Amino acid sequence: MSEIHTHTIVHPNEHYPGAVTFVAAMNNCGIPLNEIARKDVPAGLPYRIFLKEELPDDHTFFNAFEMDFSNPDGYGIGPEAWFAEQRALGNIL
Repeated sequence: MSEIHTHTIVHPNEHYPGAVTFVAAMNNCGIPLNEIARKDVPAGLPYRIFLKEELPDDHTFFNAFEMDFSNPDGYGIGPEAWFAEQRALGNIL
């Protein structure tokens, strides 16, 4: 069986300034990774995508994790806008 959680999307936490949110991206859903990020990251927030292995396994100091978003992989648009965009493009999921 192949690994389905191969990447993690990281973005600033919109409720706790200075904190980050980790999104486990599953590669078997039929949506490209960058589109998952655009959909699942709140509108206007930058995100970075990492291989799962690039992030620490030890979560002892998980809340102390910091991230530089000065060169993001993209910006989220949030689920509502993403689904509206997909409907407009005729990509009904």
